[in-house]
Amino acid sequence: MIHGEFSGVIRSKGHFWLASRPAFAGLWSRAGALANLDHAGRWWAAVPPGRWPHFPEFSAYLKGIWDDGTGDVRQELMFIGTGLDQQAISAQLDAALLSDTEMAGGPDHWASFPDPFPQWE
Repeated sequence: MIHGEFSGVIRSKGHFWLASRPAFAGLWSRAGALANLDHAGRWWAAVPPGRWPHFPEFSAYLKGIWDDGTGDVRQELMFIGTGLDQQAISAQLDAALLSDTEMAGGPDHWASFPDPFPQWE
């Protein structure tokens, strides 16, 4: 979990992955003092391919973000502000990532991790 404030951040948004909820994308949105962490839907990697949209633009999009190990699952966050300390923000976010050993544990292991977020479904 990320603790403290990101100095100089005025707005941040994006989506993120939680190991304790591997099939679901989280939605991150913060503007000033207002923050929201919510459910953004399922990752395409958690949806059977037969239920994916069948049009070229979707296929091209998915191909551009797909990773053979994780599919479309990723952290994609943007920060806007003044005097941002990119290294400090990156260090705090990196500290929240799973280690290689934790990642190798897979979903059954991840289910044992503490999950401080409210239910999404």
